Amino acid sequence: MPNLENLRKQAKLVLRWHRDRYYPVAAQIRSVLPRFRQLSDPEVLAHPFKLADAQELVARQQGFESWQALKQGLQAMSDSTAQTTTRPVITAVAAELFVSDIQKSCDFFTQKLGFTVVYVYGEPPFYGQVKRDAARLNLKCMDRPVIDPELREREQLLSADMGVDTADAIKQLYLEFQQAGVEFQQTLMRQPWGAKNFVVRDLDGNLLLFAGPAE
Repeated sequence: MPNLENLRKQAKLVLRWHRDRYYPVAAQIRSVLPRFRQLSDPEVLAHPFKLADAQELVARQQGFESWQALKQGLQAMSDSTAQTTTRPVITAVAAELFVSDIQKSCDFFTQKLGFTVVYVYGEPPFYGQVKRDAARLNLKCMDRPVIDPELREREQLLSADMGVDTADAIKQLYLEFQQAGVEFQQTLMRQPWGAKNFVVRDLDGNLLLFAGPAE
């Protein structure tokens, strides 16, 4: 939406151009303001031209008949925008995994877990992203483990938590991964809080939890 203060500055600039006899503004004035239409460029620049004329020119360029109509129109648009503005909604989230080899990780996720590569960046690659349905995982190449492997195993520190909507879906997903030969840190289990989940260990030891309802 146009900003009224910027339009005021634009009108003052047009007025200054007219006073300075800046020839390109003459054609602009003649094409927008009907009362100047029959005048030549020198005649337009010699004709009295006030701030109100410059404001009318700017208003007409914005689709309004007058400066007053422009101000009222902008106010109406501002009120409408204020009424329709909604709180921003975050529609996606991605976990970040630290890996030792981007290409090998991409191969693991695509060939074993059914993900697709969104992008790979760098030469050689040092960052990338894979996705499956709404799940997205960022892959960042590191030359040494970021998380102590013993601590991760002892505390079962998860790198990502992904879910499905039905009990049948979590069972099918588990069987799919099992057939692909992935390594499970935890097989499919029913949990006391009413979920079924399992945990996959990727090539770098990252623990990936997949969960769904038990029933």
